[in-house]
Amino acid sequence: MNADSTITALEAAEALCAKRGERLTPVRRRVLELVLTAPGPVKAYDLLEALKPGSGTAKPPTVYRALDFLIGLGLVHKVEALNAFVGCSTIHSHPGGCAELFICTHCGAVEERHGAPVSTHTPEGFRIERSVIEHFGHCSNCDH
Repeated sequence: MNADSTITALEAAEALCAKRGERLTPVRRRVLELVLTAPGPVKAYDLLEALKPGSGTAKPPTVYRALDFLIGLGLVHKVEALNAFVGCSTIHSHPGGCAELFICTHCGAVEERHGAPVSTHTPEGFRIERSVIEHFGHCSNCDH
């Protein structure tokens, strides 16, 4: 993501937080910025290392709390299979919807698509809050 896109995404995140009555604290904002500007999925401990120079006292729970907050608002997605995080390609939440992540096993690129909830056959009384489906393969740049 280029600098202008990152600024636009951060402004959209601020607006979403204000709309929801939440705060995008400096740490949350910085974690989101780091995820958005990462060249691919980023691990929590890489985020922690990047935070240390600015905050000096960043601890793992600080990063995980920020990530949980950002995931809850749909600003960041966790790539479960990689135990890493990517920024949402469109800064908005998708309640009840599904994020599909297409992960290139060769170059590590992640592309995101959004759609309807995966299952219409949920257990009685179960309400889906978020779903993420991960597909692994080769992107069009690597599939030669």
